[in-house]
Amino acid sequence: MANQSNPVKKVPIHLQSSQNRILIKNGKIVNADKMVDSDVYIEDGVIKMVGCNLIIPGGTRVIDATSMLVMPGGIDPHTHLELEFMGAVSVDDFYQGTKAAIAGGTTMIIDFALPSKGESLLDAYHKWRTRATNKVCCDYALHIGVTSWSDEVKREMEELCRLHGVNSFKMFMAYKGVFMVTDSELYNSFEACKELGAIPMVHAENGDIVFENSKRLLKSGINGPDGHGLSRPEEVEAEAVNRACTLSNQVGSPLYVVHVMSKAAAEVLAKHRAEQIKQYGNTKIYGETLAAAVGTHWDENKLTCWHDAAAHVLSPPLRADPDTPNFLLNMLASDKLQTTGSDNATFNKDQKSAGKGDFTKIPNGVNGVEDRMSIIWEKGVVSELFDPCRFVAITSANAAKIFNIYPRKGCIDVGSDADIVVWNPKGKRIISAKTHHQAVDYNIFEGMECHGIPEYVLVGGRVCVDEGQLKVVQGHGKYVPTPTHSEFVYNNEKVSEIEVVDESKEIKALKLQISPPSSVISDVSTCTKSPMIHTGKGMRMEGQRDLQSSTFSISSEFNDPVKKSSIRVRNPPGGQSLGFW
Repeated sequence: MANQSNPVKKVPIHLQSSQNRILIKNGKIVNADKMVDSDVYIEDGVIKMVGCNLIIPGGTRVIDATSMLVMPGGIDPHTHLELEFMGAVSVDDFYQGTKAAIAGGTTMIIDFALPSKGESLLDAYHKWRTRATNKVCCDYALHIGVTSWSDEVKREMEELCRLHGVNSFKMFMAYKGVFMVTDSELYNSFEACKELGAIPMVHAENGDIVFENSKRLLKSGINGPDGHGLSRPEEVEAEAVNRACTLSNQVGSPLYVVHVMSKAAAEVLAKHRAEQIKQYGNTKIYGETLAAAVGTHWDENKLTCWHDAAAHVLSPPLRADPDTPNFLLNMLASDKLQTTGSDNATFNKDQKSAGKGDFTKIPNGVNGVEDRMSIIWEKGVVSELFDPCRFVAITSANAAKIFNIYPRKGCIDVGSDADIVVWNPKGKRIISAKTHHQAVDYNIFEGMECHGIPEYVLVGGRVCVDEGQLKVVQGHGKYVPTPTHSEFVYNNEKVSEIEVVDESKEIKALKLQISPPSSVISDVSTCTKSPMIHTGKGMRMEGQRDLQSSTFSISSEFNDPVKKSSIRVRNPPGGQSLGFW
């Protein structure tokens, strides 16, 4: 069972001083663009200095990261905590879910606020904020679901962008009669997102075909969990991806396709990205896959028990082709897919049992918020498909860039939030529902051995995993506004003024000036600005180790006897124009 220990309460301000200053020494900093031997000094939840031989104040806690990697905490761009769906409520709430996320090295989630039938977008947003407040252990943001179209929906989208720091909206091409929208509604939604400088997201499956296939399968007597996958084969996902890309091309809007689960769908997405790059020199189409998709597959030889099979039901489904995980990993390695989420929507054995005799009634969803980082590391880095820099890109930096919170999140640099994971590449753990920190009673990665574990996890500068021990603080997390007109997505200069409404409904002005890019960015993993580092000893320039294109070896990289310093001085990452600082 999951660890149900009582949460740590917030420490009074007058007792926090010793926890506000932390020095991480002797580690190897990994950002999306480079790895470098350096120390990190943190104060009041923000990275203040990065370099070697730092002069720090007394009373600073020192964390020795020798032979370890110091990386940005993971950003999970796809979670469903406390989700009401298919007659059930997901068992991981905002406390249990964010607690588990931190245990696995994730320090921020982006959850989906999905309006129920007839509910307004604004009401859904406020409902999710109320659910999360005083529960979240790490920072969070929100995507908002658009499940119908009208002038009022468009007005609410504008208000969410302007007043509440929302810059992404999700449309469903599946779940007919519940969330599904028509092509016309998709077109209008994409057009509205383009006008607002927001990011349209789609769940890409042909809902009409799924609906008809499900009726046919049930009529023929196929009613077990295997019918779920049979009702939505690869071509049904690929067709919807193609249609969504075509619609976004017609409108000229960006597009973010969530949970790409099959070879065919990934190939269609890659084709559209390549065509845009060829025609325009860059692309605004982005793809996400899941820890579930690269960590496991639908194996009929193992899923012989009804409950085991039902526990693996999600949409789009896990594919039976055993080569699919490796194919998707290679797509991540080559930047044909850009991000990894968990799509964490957990339902326990009793809840899944609602679908006995009718697979269409099995609540869709699996775990992953705790294990995502370990799965991607094990399947990608340990297997040498990509290096730690690419790992950072696909687990944090790319999501931060796309959803316009970079460099506040997603990198280790001066001025960035101190959301940090100190990763021990030599550590090992075996995934199990008996030891995980989630509320769900099943783990789809059961028994998998992972090489690479979070030794320390800092959330807003507070040590929440300390030598492997989890010490979360309920309510420590904050809501993070996501400004519109992401420089990375829209590639232009734009001022976005967001009036953020806090819990007391007071309006605060948060002006975020987005600098014009120095060049058009077509590769989501590329960081064009080299880090410059504040130290307490003046300024000097040193050579930096760029391992982005080198072969990374876990066995040799940490035995390098020569520690090369990299000390520079500059403004906060991204320049002074960003209003985070």
